[in-house]
Amino acid sequence: MKADPPPAGGTAVFPYPILFRDTRFLVIDKPAGLPVHPGPRGGASVEDAFALLPRRKLGGPWLAHRLDADTAGCLLIALRKQALMAAQACFAEGTARKTYWAIVRGQPASDHGHVDLPLRRVSTAATGWRMVADSRGDPALTAWRVLGRGGALSWLELTLRSGRTHQARVHCAAIGCPIVGDALYGNDDGQRLNLLARGLSLPVEPPVVATAEPPAHMRDSLRACGWTP
Repeated sequence: MKADPPPAGGTAVFPYPILFRDTRFLVIDKPAGLPVHPGPRGGASVEDAFALLPRRKLGGPWLAHRLDADTAGCLLIALRKQALMAAQACFAEGTARKTYWAIVRGQPASDHGHVDLPLRRVSTAATGWRMVADSRGDPALTAWRVLGRGGALSWLELTLRSGRTHQARVHCAAIGCPIVGDALYGNDDGQRLNLLARGLSLPVEPPVVATAEPPAHMRDSLRACGWTP
């Protein structure tokens, strides 16, 4: 997909497709495999492109939330400090709506349900860190429904009512249907993570609404489950 030109004030073509933009916010379609922040080992990140966006007296732009490096789709960037604070309030109060698509292994027993499972981060010297289900963890709630089925795969829509790290991945594994390509919480099948941040909306005025199309590595599995481009 060809990237859109930058918002007013930019001086070069922005490198990622733009799904929504106004003077307050930018929603980009983040590619799978791209971290949002620079990592300790270096390499490209979303924040590298911030130099192409307008600068404000109070700093910025700012990431208003995060996506895992391997997750594709809607990522919100605040262009103004007041907009950042408004977005953070929406996320904290649970009024921001975040919808994901996932291709999972297995067939859920029903067509819809929810997972109410607190999550806690644990670290070990041998395996590094991961999120685990733990009553002492932070509350995490995910609603899910089946959008399609195909052989050993299912296509799920996930609505995250909270924004915990790896929430979608852990909660899919908890219902016995790990996400395809999830080596940490499922099986190392050599595929890319089949998780898309499909939709994002914020009830600000005017509202922010964005939808991301599936990345190329998910499309064959989606078609097998009944998706039509």
